[in-house]
Amino acid sequence: MKEQNILVLGASGYIASQLIPRLLKYGYKVRCLVRDPSKITGESWFNSIEVFQGDILDKASLKNAFQNINIAYYLVHSMGIAKGDFAKLDRQAARNAGKAAMDAGVSRIIYLGGLGKRNLPQSVHLKSRHEVGDILRESGVPITEFRAAVIIGARSLSFEMIHHLTNRLPIMICPRWVITKTQPIGVDDVISYLAAAPGTPESVGRIIDIGGPEILTYRDMMLTVAKVLGLKRWLIKVPVLTPRLSSYWVGLVTPIPIKPARALIEGLRHETVCENDDARKLFDIKPMPFVTAVQKALSAVLPGDNFIEGHQAESVINQIESSHILIDRQQLTVKSPAKAVFDIITSIGGEKGWYYANWLWKIRGFIDEISGGVGLRRGRRDSLTLAVGDSLDFWRVEELEPGKRLLLRAEMKVPGKAWLEFEVKIIDEQKSLLTQTARFYPRGLLGLCYWYGVYPIHKLVFKGLAAAIANKAEAGPAN
Repeated sequence: MKEQNILVLGASGYIASQLIPRLLKYGYKVRCLVRDPSKITGESWFNSIEVFQGDILDKASLKNAFQNINIAYYLVHSMGIAKGDFAKLDRQAARNAGKAAMDAGVSRIIYLGGLGKRNLPQSVHLKSRHEVGDILRESGVPITEFRAAVIIGARSLSFEMIHHLTNRLPIMICPRWVITKTQPIGVDDVISYLAAAPGTPESVGRIIDIGGPEILTYRDMMLTVAKVLGLKRWLIKVPVLTPRLSSYWVGLVTPIPIKPARALIEGLRHETVCENDDARKLFDIKPMPFVTAVQKALSAVLPGDNFIEGHQAESVINQIESSHILIDRQQLTVKSPAKAVFDIITSIGGEKGWYYANWLWKIRGFIDEISGGVGLRRGRRDSLTLAVGDSLDFWRVEELEPGKRLLLRAEMKVPGKAWLEFEVKIIDEQKSLLTQTARFYPRGLLGLCYWYGVYPIHKLVFKGLAAAIANKAEAGPAN
């Protein structure tokens, strides 16, 4: 196959972050246009792509990015911008991209839009998604438009709103939109369709509706998410909650900003189901059931292992939307080489104890044991070295980058999932930066009560632990 150059617009977004590694795997040469390259420098694929800095609302910054491009993916959305009319910004962005693509001789634009019946009243959000597709077509560049409803995946805004509400509220007073029908689709399936499009010439010039195998209500989806999380939820439907009031409520009980929350909720009043069967006819892709997509989206916070060694895969921490995680972070400059600091870290636990307030760790282990947990009795396999998968008292080594980073996952009984991460960075030959981060995903209201109830003790212990590691490293090997 002749090498194809692909440009991804909206490269710092969620869908693009999943699509780019798939395109690289398929052998495409990928270029990304981003306003701020620092937003993607931490991605595992960053060194495998070409990066152009620019703003899709600035016509002049687009010209060079589109040069020698065969196919452009349009994955831009202005809904999350704090100021301005996002629909107006979306229209301008689409016009700019369409003209730049036409001027550069791009052979196709692949666009991910939204489902919804165009002959019925629409929310501003859904109407904007359809308008963008129309504007791109008007450019004269051949278009493949995929239309999807709720995308099920960690960091998908619509799914995360459902996740937050379900996890935080045992009883939900819900507006009428909870019985609106939609056709959710797993993010892996969305990526499969997008990545297969360049190799499917029959998809050119088509509007292709994509969805999972089930048509569900939002009530169905929330109850399924609750079941996967092991939570019992009650949903009470009332007729008086307007989209504006609902968005304020979502903004109050979740970290989702009011502006995108309102745009999403207004869209939830309208059915979003597939109106054509082109996806099945054109692609050999069988979308996964909704519950499977939810299990995959929540896999990082469900009981189980996520072992990673070195840089073999994305860290489990990056697989969780950060707004769900409660954090305690301690950071110290240590007057000791990074290797010496990391050696102290990897010697922790077992017979050596936990360096600070060891009696509190023993009490926690005793409480865990009498509650049916593993307690501290397991100790460690070796007094000096650790390997991915090792037990370490009531922790498990989940990720390890020798000399740099250690991630422990808690196996004591807690209402959620917890991790303790140590990172060591070199400042100079005799100085290093120690970052210790405790993370907790609270499962349900009990999880939140647990975190805030014991936080004063955790704060004391974690602060003391970081200081003790630093002191031992500075004191030298004899100590």
